[in-house]
Amino acid sequence: MQSKFKAALLAMALLTSSGAALAEEGFWAWMGTFSRQKEVQPVDNKTYADECGSCHYAYPPGLLPSKSWAKLLDEKALSDHFGENATLDKATLKTIYDYAMDNAAEKSWYKRSRKIAVATEDETPIRITEVRYIKRKHHDIPEKMIKGNKDVKSLSYCNACHTKADKGIFDSDTVSIPNYPDYD
Repeated sequence: MQSKFKAALLAMALLTSSGAALAEEGFWAWMGTFSRQKEVQPVDNKTYADECGSCHYAYPPGLLPSKSWAKLLDEKALSDHFGENATLDKATLKTIYDYAMDNAAEKSWYKRSRKIAVATEDETPIRITEVRYIKRKHHDIPEKMIKGNKDVKSLSYCNACHTKADKGIFDSDTVSIPNYPDYD
């Protein structure tokens, strides 16, 4: 009985000192909440969806850590947002910035966002396609199905294949690669 207790204590110590636990704002708060969910929180801010979604897929903030959003949503950075001028008025930028920061990967209760938070602990990717976790999830898909596919073009077009991306669902069961209906 005493050895089982020691084993449980050791397991708990390892778990709380792991990367997953460190990514939490409070591991015990995360463990104790019923708000934990799978996947990624879908975009639920109209300003964010309208402004970001007017040029590209409005990526759920839980796909990047807050340090990445801070870098991307800097006024100067938006003047050259991947070659485009994406400057916003101060009020709109504040709304989008606050939304992204409040829902960034490490602040999310969603499991997939937590995995992204762990994968980005030591880096600040500015593209979702640079996140190691996302690269790993897509590494076995032949390039012809992405870059060579006129209806996909790049991993950055999440919603081209993830049929429920707008609901924050990115699991393999909901993937349908255009022009490759039999790929599984």
